[in-house]
Amino acid sequence: MTDPMKQHGAFSWNELMTTDPGAAKKFYSTLFGWALEDMNTTGIDYTIAKAGDKEVAGIMGMPPEAGNMPPMWGAYVTVDDVEASARQAETLGGKILLEPRDIPDVGRFCVISDPQGATLSLITYLEK
Repeated sequence: MTDPMKQHGAFSWNELMTTDPGAAKKFYSTLFGWALEDMNTTGIDYTIAKAGDKEVAGIMGMPPEAGNMPPMWGAYVTVDDVEASARQAETLGGKILLEPRDIPDVGRFCVISDPQGATLSLITYLEK
């Protein structure tokens, strides 16, 4: 399989959660020349960033459950089964920081940390 969105173990998405999406969009679109496409399909304002015609990242405001977390970029790795991979991370000494949950019309994701504390999002995309 060559589509990184579907390949187990491949980094497949990058996402910025920020306290000021407008300023972030201006900064990154100017810095990288990204074309931005605003959407609100799941009740959350979300912006897709494109390099040329390829979607490369998302930008969103901090969700309420983020608490006092500072703005940050997060990376997603595709897995065949997000629940199984989250549990496996635990057995390997990692932690589940955000239990698996659905992203409507996208798939299912969770946030884990490795034994050293580095965080990573795991995602299983819906078949389309």
